[in-house]
Amino acid sequence: MRFMMLLTASEALPDMGTYNEQLAKAGVLLDLSGLQPNGARVKFSGGKAQVIDDQGSIAGYWLIQARSKEEAIEWAKRVPFLDGEIEIRGLFELTNDVV
Repeated sequence: MRFMMLLTASEALPDMGTYNEQLAKAGVLLDLSGLQPNGARVKFSGGKAQVIDDQGSIAGYWLIQARSKEEAIEWAKRVPFLDGEIEIRGLFELTNDVV
């Protein structure tokens, strides 16, 4: 199963590179990136779109391959945060029948 771990944090930590290496060496890391804070959201109401400047609470993400949500949670618990939060979401897996 693939899981996206979305992170919010006030600052990057030097230990984050070591954590990323651990994910890679374990073979669970599929992708990762930091996100720029100067984004936008498009909100829909009554069929109309409204653009909202967004300073971004999501600082980055990891896309990992794990056997279960519990395993993904265990990886998230190892993130070297002093302060922050990680949201874990499973991805819907497409089959050849759908594509």
